[in-house]
Amino acid sequence: MPAPVLHTPRLTLRGHTMADLTALCALLGTDRACYMGGAVSHLDAWRWMASEVAMWDLMGHGAWGIETRDGVFLGQVGICQPPHFPECEIGWTLLETAEGKGYAFEAATAALHWAWSQGFGTLVSYVDPANTRSRALAERLGAIHDPAAPLPDGDTPDDCLVFRHNPDSDGNPEAYA
Repeated sequence: MPAPVLHTPRLTLRGHTMADLTALCALLGTDRACYMGGAVSHLDAWRWMASEVAMWDLMGHGAWGIETRDGVFLGQVGICQPPHFPECEIGWTLLETAEGKGYAFEAATAALHWAWSQGFGTLVSYVDPANTRSRALAERLGAIHDPAAPLPDGDTPDDCLVFRHNPDSDGNPEAYA
């Protein structure tokens, strides 16, 4: 199943294209990726993006590229569960030029509404404790810190906080059907 296309007032969420790889490599290959496991090589960035695209066919969810309505690529938002994640996660990453404009909130809200309409009962966000911006976004989206939630393989509570999203905190799914 290809990624569904979602629209918000300012954004389009769509399946990744090869054109996204250059911008994602530019992000993931720098210290700005410190909260996502550190700077990664071009090859690892390719594998990361390819696996998130493949999740749509394998699992019925995955990552979307985020772009403005006039086609400027901004980053990605995804609902993903790679093998080392105990639960399905909603995560986001934006290019530096896109930060501070509300794009991550707008894209994540659209992705959450899609998830609730598809029958997801809960999602989590795995956040590095030092990543204050992602922590604030998870809370703004209505997620609650869940210290009892299982962590991704190899992570400890010092490495990862789990924020739980539920339809009743992120918006009633019936309101968006």
